[in-house]
Amino acid sequence: MIQNNVIHAAYVNGVKKLLFLGSSCIYPKMAPQPMTENALLTGPLEPTNESYAIAKIAGIKLCDAYRAQYGCHFISAMPTNLYGPNDNYDLKNSHVLPALMRKFIEAKRDDQPFVEIWGSGTPLREFMHVDDLADACYFLMQNFDEAGFINVGTGEEISILDLAMLIKDTVGYTGEIKLDRSKPDGTPRKLMNNQKLAGLGWRSGVSLKTGVENIFQTVKNNF
Repeated sequence: MIQNNVIHAAYVNGVKKLLFLGSSCIYPKMAPQPMTENALLTGPLEPTNESYAIAKIAGIKLCDAYRAQYGCHFISAMPTNLYGPNDNYDLKNSHVLPALMRKFIEAKRDDQPFVEIWGSGTPLREFMHVDDLADACYFLMQNFDEAGFINVGTGEEISILDLAMLIKDTVGYTGEIKLDRSKPDGTPRKLMNNQKLAGLGWRSGVSLKTGVENIFQTVKNNF
């Protein structure tokens, strides 16, 4: 309802250009990898975030409808998994990267013998620093004006276990990593195809290693 009201208000008030941000969860759970923009609505969604995905898809379609009916310059972009210094680091409801960062910081502080992560560690995920998304948004407002939507990603992926190892090394934790295989893995792979955006001339500039080090330095004394 919020997004629909904002999009409608942008039309009523003659906003020159609007950028609607969605999420990679709009894609079918088993979409071919890397996920291209034309995979939208080609299969069932991931059940655990279906409602959120449907809301985002509705936002894309609403922007397209205002564009088609009224000539509005409304565009949509779908970013991959984001992380950054002002993320949610709550252990119960945060995403995987900030949750792991906090786990390893606290394990080092408390001299814990191991850190437990969910699942097998094999699922592949893509992560982009929020500063890259901000840069991409600015770029798209100047260089993109089409119906539909465009993926915003890095084009690189990492397994959950390798991500945990990267964060462990960054934090300087020397204990073990244990896998809780009783917990679900979720979708086996989620990688955005970013060729459409790359074709316009934009690429991400913050490597995962650099980005993880950046947020560690920012939040290491917060817990």
